[in-house]
Amino acid sequence: MKKLAILALIAIAITLFFVFDLGQYLSLSYLKDSQAEFRELFDAKPWLTAGAFFALYVAVTALSLPGAAIMTLAAGALFGLGWGLLLVSFASSIGATLAFLVARFVLRDAIKARFAQRLKAIDRGVERDGAFYLFALRLVPAFPFFVINLVMGLTAMRTLTFYLVSQVGMLPGTFVYVNAGTQIGQIDSLGGLLSPGLIGSFVLLGLFPLIARKLLDAYKARRVYQGWTKPARFDRNLIVIGAGSGGLVTSYIAATVKAKVTLIEKAEMGGDCLNTGCVPSKALIKSAKVAHYAHQAQALGMRRIEVDVDFAAVMERVQRVITAIEPHDSVERYTELGVECIQGEARLVSPWEVEVNGQRLTTRSIVLATGARAFVPPIEGLEGCPYYTSDTIWQLREQPQRLVVLGGGPIGSELTQAFARLGSQVTQVERGSHIMGREDADAAAEVMRAFAAEGIEVLTGTQAESVRRGDGGWELHCRGEAGAVVLPFDALICAVGRQPRLEGYGLEELGVRTQRTIETDEFLRTNYPNIYAVGDVAGPYQFTHVAAHQAWYAAVNALFGQFKSFRADYSVIPWCTFTDPEVARVGLSEAEAEEQGIEVEVTRFGIDDLDRAIADEDARGFVKVLTPPGKDRILGATIVGTHAGDLLAEFVLAMRHGLGLDKLLGTIHIYPTLAEANKYAAGERKKANKPERLLAWVEKYHAWRRG
Repeated sequence: MKKLAILALIAIAITLFFVFDLGQYLSLSYLKDSQAEFRELFDAKPWLTAGAFFALYVAVTALSLPGAAIMTLAAGALFGLGWGLLLVSFASSIGATLAFLVARFVLRDAIKARFAQRLKAIDRGVERDGAFYLFALRLVPAFPFFVINLVMGLTAMRTLTFYLVSQVGMLPGTFVYVNAGTQIGQIDSLGGLLSPGLIGSFVLLGLFPLIARKLLDAYKARRVYQGWTKPARFDRNLIVIGAGSGGLVTSYIAATVKAKVTLIEKAEMGGDCLNTGCVPSKALIKSAKVAHYAHQAQALGMRRIEVDVDFAAVMERVQRVITAIEPHDSVERYTELGVECIQGEARLVSPWEVEVNGQRLTTRSIVLATGARAFVPPIEGLEGCPYYTSDTIWQLREQPQRLVVLGGGPIGSELTQAFARLGSQVTQVERGSHIMGREDADAAAEVMRAFAAEGIEVLTGTQAESVRRGDGGWELHCRGEAGAVVLPFDALICAVGRQPRLEGYGLEELGVRTQRTIETDEFLRTNYPNIYAVGDVAGPYQFTHVAAHQAWYAAVNALFGQFKSFRADYSVIPWCTFTDPEVARVGLSEAEAEEQGIEVEVTRFGIDDLDRAIADEDARGFVKVLTPPGKDRILGATIVGTHAGDLLAEFVLAMRHGLGLDKLLGTIHIYPTLAEANKYAAGERKKANKPERLLAWVEKYHAWRRG
């Protein structure tokens, strides 16, 4: 009601302004004709005149009415340069701040509810650089100030910052106008007030904060580099440390643009993804899926298919898959591309020098892509038992009959199901309320139902406390919601997360800032502007495809940042957990929308109603899409089902390029395919928003046509 009341008052004031043609009193001709009368009034009642003028100026500015320029001239004509500048300077800043506050009070909540993610990114930028950009805009009087007032009110800029920057930033323009007002008789039009040369001067003045920002960055860099001697020349343009996804793509891009680049890796080329992560896990999942299909053959009309899993052979196949893919990430391939590859342990000895194998290499820029390793929780007795992580499980050749998996995240869930399908008795332990804690509960529930059907025991709300040696072998002692739980096992997998590799690279000695990850800015720079970080060691996501995505920004910024730097874009990041059913998501989840106070419309299509899924005997899961109420713009999508990771690509493309659900609905999909689920989800939203009143009239029209 308060917002409506304020809007009503503003609307009434603006309406009265135009209805009574009050703008005629804020024209150059009226000012010139009435200058003598105003002067007499001021001489008779100076304080009353000054106060009334001040209040009127504040009102005109606060209501964003036309005429502020004329009133600024009037201040010079009536009060002279000194008093006129003082009155206008404070009145304009106060009026602008009132307009800023009104926009914030009336509109910000609604804008935030509809564009939360975009506004969050804008707020981060305003918090960091808002004062500089506001100052630059204020210095250019040709830019509509009322637009600045209203737009800035929608951001998170502090009111005091807005006022102070406006006070200082508008001063040069105010001075020019007030000074011109002292010579009001010589001014024929507002268009002739500012010459092209003067406008050019203002533009240059507007660039001053940006230049100042560059100078400030140079000053900060000078302080960071203080005590280090910069080489007179460099052997290389770029050194990349770590040959995982982030490092490989960075090196590839640098070599493509003909930079001299060196890639240093202390272990295997390809990093975790090729050797211990994505590739081996998907190879294992495929073998496990075939075994599962054999067990489910009766549902497809076959009496029985015998399956005799040779676990050692399965694990050897995993290694063969790694070997088959290795050439894509090999030293030979990258050498042919123009990348110098060195195997050894790299250590930063200065901001421009890297030591490897006893040799010091100089470079203009460095990219850290050192990845992450499995985190092993501090559980009493764990070190003495046969435990594995996602890094070491691939050494296993004898299948554990009783397996305990600690962790309900993507890695733990994928390994849980794969080992169970290969014949192990698996218990998964998760301390949260459901597995896959980043996903909505309904998505996790689909996977947990599949696990239960396959004989997997999932203990949620359960905390591992200790490992002990019992009469029947090793035991994991836990504390659950119902009390103590004892789980006997032959092998245990720790899959409770991964921690960035920060040690051994000279970061601490150099003073590169780290917390849980290496601290970077939006350009992926560390506190040393020529040192960048990408991938798991930088965050905020631990996905192979995000590391490759970041690599483009790091490479381009490192090599061409002196001309133009690009902020890493995380606006549309997809991911998938490759359980069966798969869980794939991009953008907002329902839980995140609720946490952030974003109002959404949820559209859901059950894959159990999809023809192809029914024919494949795999009719389970759903497609869920989040849109703003009454709009078809996609805020997020979750798919649970077979090949969900592949199906999600359509939503990723749509979100990236601003296509709504109506565009998906109007796209022809091949029948019968799983991809039709995306179209049907769009159709569900269309049905839920059909114009009932219009359709009632259409029905009457058809009845009339029938006679």
